[in-house]
Amino acid sequence: MSEQSNSISRREFTTLSLAAGVAAAASTSAATADDVVDSDVSITTPGGVCDAALIHPKGKGPFPAVILFTDVFGLRPTMREMAARLAVSGGYAVLVPNPYYRTSKAPGLPMTLDFSSPADREKMAKVREPLTDEAVTSDTVAYVRYLDSQALVNKKAKMGVFGYCMGGPFTMQAAAANPDRIGAGASFHGGGLVTDKPDSPHLKVPKMKAQFYFAVAMNDDQRQPDAKTKLDEAFKAAKLPAKIEVYDGCLHGWCVKDMPLQGGKPIYNEAQAERAWGELTSLFKTAHV
Repeated sequence: MSEQSNSISRREFTTLSLAAGVAAAASTSAATADDVVDSDVSITTPGGVCDAALIHPKGKGPFPAVILFTDVFGLRPTMREMAARLAVSGGYAVLVPNPYYRTSKAPGLPMTLDFSSPADREKMAKVREPLTDEAVTSDTVAYVRYLDSQALVNKKAKMGVFGYCMGGPFTMQAAAANPDRIGAGASFHGGGLVTDKPDSPHLKVPKMKAQFYFAVAMNDDQRQPDAKTKLDEAFKAAKLPAKIEVYDGCLHGWCVKDMPLQGGKPIYNEAQAERAWGELTSLFKTAHV
């Protein structure tokens, strides 16, 4: 169709125009309501109806599509802000699903969650219990299908995926389940990327066609020092590009602004979060997402 055949020049125009409205690379600024369209949407999946946010620059597009998989605290304002930032700076349509839609509406878990509390850990286990490998995989297929049904999405461009904490492995499950659509993925302080189970995300690499970036927290690496090696071996065996970095001095969750304090000290590290963000945008550019 004529609209799609003109998508590259249209995307470049959109990106340049929007970039002029934010500080160079939007290093610390958030997109405003004047920059983006932020909509609540519903997606039918085999598991039910998922509530999600669809965020894109103003205009008809078409825009390349990206899926943001949230951390354990779910779909909340901070995740919408991150999606809006990417939408504005890169000219993307970004979908942010509620991972807990089977048990609750977004956000699903409160930011006051105390990981040392047995009662709070039980709450977390309850909402995460339905997130089996099969469930997450089928969800990602539904998300991709939904995006491709939207007129504002450029279906000729590869999709990108990125995720935080538990969203890290979701990116790999998505890339393996949708190899012809997902061209790049990034995981930031992802948990459970390498396990001893037969459905471990790293064992899905042969099914992918995407290049990846993995930003690993220092304390995660200390707990599982061989994970980065196994990831590297898996991508090399599949002949897929992957960049894996351990962020010295950074704790699990360092990329997300609203992370609760740990021991009275902040987990969020702005300088290193910006470094990670730069890797994300560079990856998507290199992969032509």
